Amino acid sequence: MKKFQLLGLLFLGTLLNAQNVQSPSKNISVDFKLIENGQPAYSVYYKNKAVVLLSYLGIKLKGGGDLTADFSLDNSSSRAVNETWQPVLGEQANIKNSYNELTVSLSQNKSGRKMNIIFRVFDEGVAFRYDFPKQANLNYFIISDEVSEFNLTGDHTVFWLPGDFDSQEYPYAETKFSEINTDNIDKNNGIALKSIAGKYVVQSPLMMKTAEKLYLNIFEAAVVNYPVMHLDADVQNYVLKSHLVPNAIGDKAYLQTPCVSPWRTVMVSDDARDIVGSKMILNLNEPSKIDDTSWIKPMKYVGVWWEMHVGKSTWDYAGSQNAQNAADGQLKPSGKHGATTENTKRYIDFAAKNGFDGVLVEGWNTGWEDWFGNWKEEVFDFTTPYPDFDLQAVNDYAKLKGIKMIMHNETSGSVANYERHLDRALELMTQYGYPAVKTGYVGRIIPRGEFHDGQTMVNHFNYVARRAADYKVMVNSHESSRPTGYSRTYPNYIAAEAARGTEFNAWSSGNPPMHETILPFTRLLGGPMDYTPGIFEIKMNVYDSKKTEQVHTTLAKQLALYVTMYSPLQMAADLPENYEKYPDAFQFIKDVAVDWQESNYLEAEPGDYLTVVRKDKKSENWFLGAITDENARNTEIKLDFLTPKKKYQAIVYQDGPDADWQKNPKSYTVKTIQVTSKSKIKLHLANGGGTAISFKPIN
Repeated sequence: MKKFQLLGLLFLGTLLNAQNVQSPSKNISVDFKLIENGQPAYSVYYKNKAVVLLSYLGIKLKGGGDLTADFSLDNSSSRAVNETWQPVLGEQANIKNSYNELTVSLSQNKSGRKMNIIFRVFDEGVAFRYDFPKQANLNYFIISDEVSEFNLTGDHTVFWLPGDFDSQEYPYAETKFSEINTDNIDKNNGIALKSIAGKYVVQSPLMMKTAEKLYLNIFEAAVVNYPVMHLDADVQNYVLKSHLVPNAIGDKAYLQTPCVSPWRTVMVSDDARDIVGSKMILNLNEPSKIDDTSWIKPMKYVGVWWEMHVGKSTWDYAGSQNAQNAADGQLKPSGKHGATTENTKRYIDFAAKNGFDGVLVEGWNTGWEDWFGNWKEEVFDFTTPYPDFDLQAVNDYAKLKGIKMIMHNETSGSVANYERHLDRALELMTQYGYPAVKTGYVGRIIPRGEFHDGQTMVNHFNYVARRAADYKVMVNSHESSRPTGYSRTYPNYIAAEAARGTEFNAWSSGNPPMHETILPFTRLLGGPMDYTPGIFEIKMNVYDSKKTEQVHTTLAKQLALYVTMYSPLQMAADLPENYEKYPDAFQFIKDVAVDWQESNYLEAEPGDYLTVVRKDKKSENWFLGAITDENARNTEIKLDFLTPKKKYQAIVYQDGPDADWQKNPKSYTVKTIQVTSKSKIKLHLANGGGTAISFKPIN
């Protein structure tokens, strides 16, 4: 009898230390348990099959007292949430937020320290975070490591970037998990600053596909006052472990209770469209903290930018383009400077003529002669224009034409200098009526020794958005840490780059044709991307006959990117004169919306193809974008997303019969047809090609 009582007590103890929570659909479930040494662990199942095997959880602290084992389960609680919220700008007017939550409250037996782990299970994935309540035994503390694991079930196909603490601007590698090796990537890729953490370290978000055709994505959400999480890959055992980016002295995060970690996320589905269309990352962030959001508006813009990348003009007044000229402080004009008053007026005229909202001007302010490569602290003051750029005259002319100017603040990585000048820079924007600023962080960070992805810089990027909100200025950050949904909390954080953008096509090996089919599954899950599409002159030899670089798409695919690459801040990136050569194709850029009522992902396969259709928030117009990788593709699209019993005029912009991203990228056709919700359209996408379609109701 005593033996059976003992077994019963052991079984009861196991039950008390084990918890389970399921998604609303019941397709996904999470098991939590404390293993023999009191270490927290979890596993994830999709349709009753394991997708994350038993994986450890915990936090290591500097100075000892790790929160990794010797825990007991004090209690647990659960709740269900099913709500809908409205983003200020977005892919859809209403976002559903539905999940089941489990909170396990733990305490360490010897130290008495308490830690909660919160799980949220959505229909498309799982999220968990560490919660450190206020307590006598834990007040200020320093995280030295995080042991969150993702123990995978096999040698999945992986779309990965090297775990670089300073840059995400790499092309993706597509390999088996066992073949992850940062030594094998091409380092001659145009990235000036590389800080790769190790041979087997990769970045999140990490997109994967299993042999059973399940799609997995590991990422994080709501990274606030915490470093970015990269991932250590055990390529023999298929295990990923969190790798937090350190600060200048090797610490990971400085915290004080009560506080929480970011969410760690695992998305899973047998339909890739569920991953690419997920709003889980946004849902895991706090609601907007800006009460009056009426000033936050979508923008379509042109700018003095691409002409510098293709070598037609320069950022610096001296015209050297070597970033280290005129070190004696003397400004010696060469006539190649792009950001002049007259040139800017030309862009303003073009924007006004074609219905654009804004004009970006880079290189308007002093400092570009010696701004990069020397780890120099005081480079820009963000308020002093070059002699050939008249701030007042430019802004007066823009107002006359009904155009908003977009500010540019390149920091050259000197964050200490930017924060000292930030309020003066924002006051200048307010004085002249700039609604938005594009920030840049090229180069090594100052404070020296900090990385772009460390806690200090994460706090900086978020602070700039918060401070800009005080001045009613929208922020578009470049070379920042990748977004993790903070744009829900501060919707004036309208866009970011934080990935390999279009400019790499102008002067490097470029972006391979599959690049844009992967980004929506990775980078764009965390927020809008300022990818700067719309390049019509595909080959760079039109500017210099010796150049061999080119954009790795067809012209029609450049149009489709306005739909597949979501951003409420979209640039028509090419030169005005190039658009004037192709007015029929340019019409799509003029017509396409940038803020949406509804978005449907019709076809999706990471690394291969993507077809998206979106409905304009302010009209009954729909826009479709379809893209492929280096392989041509034929597909047929049902138009059942259109309103029944209505007729639509469909303008189809597609690759020409002989189009090819290498051989004949500018071959395209434009045709107009009449369709209804019962119609189907057959699409042919050339190698590296795409199709864009606008649908307008016929009255």
